[in-house]
Amino acid sequence: MDLESGSHQNLVKKESWRTTLTLAYQSLGVVYGDLGISPLYVYKNTFDEDIAHSQSNDEIYGVLSLVFWTLTLVPLLKYVFIVLRADDNGEGGTFALYSLLCRHAKVNSLPSCQLADEDLSAYKKDITSPEPSTFGARLKSSLERYRVLQKSLLVLALLGACMVIGDGILTPAISVFSAVSGVELAMEKEHHKCSEAMFADLGHFSQSSIKIAFTFFIYPSLVLAYMGQAAYLSRHHNIQNDYRVGFYVSVPEKLRWPVLVIAVLAAVVGSQAIITGTFSIIKQCSALGCFPRVKIIHTSSKFHGQIYIPEINWILMILCLAVIIGFRDTRRMGNASGLAVITVMLVTTCLMSLVIVLCWRQRVLLAILFVLFFGAIEALFFSAALIKFLEGAWVPIAFSFVFMIVMCVWHYGTLKTYEFDVQNKVPVDWLLELGPSLGIVRVRGIGLIHTELVSGIPAIFSHFVTNLPAFHQVLVFLCIKSVPVPHVRHEERFLVGHIGPRDYRIYRCIVRYGYRDAHKDDIQFENDLVCSIAVYKDRKDRSKRCGRTLSNTS
Repeated sequence: MDLESGSHQNLVKKESWRTTLTLAYQSLGVVYGDLGISPLYVYKNTFDEDIAHSQSNDEIYGVLSLVFWTLTLVPLLKYVFIVLRADDNGEGGTFALYSLLCRHAKVNSLPSCQLADEDLSAYKKDITSPEPSTFGARLKSSLERYRVLQKSLLVLALLGACMVIGDGILTPAISVFSAVSGVELAMEKEHHKCSEAMFADLGHFSQSSIKIAFTFFIYPSLVLAYMGQAAYLSRHHNIQNDYRVGFYVSVPEKLRWPVLVIAVLAAVVGSQAIITGTFSIIKQCSALGCFPRVKIIHTSSKFHGQIYIPEINWILMILCLAVIIGFRDTRRMGNASGLAVITVMLVTTCLMSLVIVLCWRQRVLLAILFVLFFGAIEALFFSAALIKFLEGAWVPIAFSFVFMIVMCVWHYGTLKTYEFDVQNKVPVDWLLELGPSLGIVRVRGIGLIHTELVSGIPAIFSHFVTNLPAFHQVLVFLCIKSVPVPHVRHEERFLVGHIGPRDYRIYRCIVRYGYRDAHKDDIQFENDLVCSIAVYKDRKDRSKRCGRTLSNTS
C-alpha cells in the first residue's frame, strides 16, 4: 500500500522588530509572572526569624550575592542564551527536548511510527549524521538498540512534566499567599522560580522576544528589587516579627496599599500562567499516549495554544486549597515549590546535554562541561531542598509520584493495546478472497472504521463482514495518530492510500497531529478527509491515464 500526502512548501516568515518588541512586552506577564513576584517571599523564607539574631550584614550580603549569581547563571546564561536555542520548531519545554531526541535518535515510544513521518516539513532533521567513530554515533546507536535506555529517557521527560504539574499546584498557593501577606503589615530561602517557564512558553512567543524581555527588563528589575530589600534589611536588624522580614517592610508606608494591589494582581497573572502551562503539558502527555484522554476546550479561535481542561482545573483547585490549608505559611510552601522547580531544571540539564551531542552535533566535551557547570549549581540547590524534606519538600515528590504512576500505567496500557491489535490483525489475503463486494451488499456512501493500526486490517473488520448484511460502497480505515513534532501543516496532515485492488474501493487514511495541535472532529474535518481521498483518487487516475498514453505512443 502506497501512502501519499498533499504537497507542501516551506514558508519561512521573518519576524519584524515591531513584532518582536510586541511579543517581548506580552511575555512580561505570561512568561515571567511568577518569576517577577519572587522578591515577595525570598528574603522572608531565607531569614525567617533569624535575622534578629544577626549582628552584621554578612548574611544579608551573602544572600544577595547568592540571588545575583543564581539569576545571572541559571535564568540568564543557561536558559536565555543556551536552552532557548534548543527549540522544536519554535516550541519549548521538556517535551520539546524529548521530541528532538526522538527524531534524531529514533527513540520514539509511540508504536505507530512510519518512515513517511520523516518527510514532514516540521521534522527538520539534519541531513548529515555523526561519523560512526564519534561518541555521538555510539550514543545514538545505544539509545536505538536498548529499550531500557529508551524507557529511561521517557521516564526522565515524564518526571520533568510531573514536577511542572506539581509546581502548577504550589505556585498559585505561594504567590497569592505571599502577595496578600502585606495586609498583615499594612494593618498593624532562595527559590528563583520558573526559569523553566520561559522555555516552556516559547511556543507562544519567540526566542528574540523572550531574550529581550528578560535581558533588558526582568533581569535588571529583579536585581534592583533584591538590592533594595538587602539595603533596607542591612539597616534594620531588630525585626521581631517574621512577617516584617520581606518585601513590604522595605516599601514606604504611604505606598504599601497600592503596591499590595499590584502584587496581588501580579500573583494572579503569574499563577494563571503556570496553570495554563500545566494544561499544555497535560495535552502533550495525552497526545504522546502518556495520559488519559481528557476534554480539551480551545478558548481562542485565533491562538490554538490557548486551551482549558475542566477536569484538571478542578483537580488543581482542590490540591491548591489543600496545600494552603495544610501549610498556612510561605516558608513550607517555598520549600515544596523550590524542590519542584529545581528538579525540572535538573531534568532540563540532562536532556539538554543529549541535545548538544545528538542534535547539535557538538563535541561531547561541551556536553560534559554543560552538565558539570550547571548541574553542580542545581545539585547544590537540590540538596538544600531535600534537607527540608519533612518541612514541606515532600509535597512535590508525592504529587509527582501520583502523576507519574498514572502516566506510566496509561502508557503501558496503550502499548499493550496496540500490540494486541497488531497480533490479531486480519491478513490482506483474507480480504482479497472475499472479492470486490466483500461478500456483502455494498450501498452508497462512505463508511469509516477507526483503528490504531497504521498498516494491516483490524480484527474488528472481520466482525463487521460476518455480522452486517450490508456495508458502504467506499470503506475507509481511519487512523488518528500523534507524531513527535509540535505542529503538522494542514496540507501534510492526511496520509492516504488504498488497500487491495482499486475496484475494492478500500482506503486507509492516517491523520497526523503534532503534540501541540488541536484535534478536530467537526464537519470541517469530515470535509477535509473526503477531499484528501478525492485528491488521492484523482491523482492516481491521472497517473494511470498518463501511463496508458505513454504506452500507446511507444
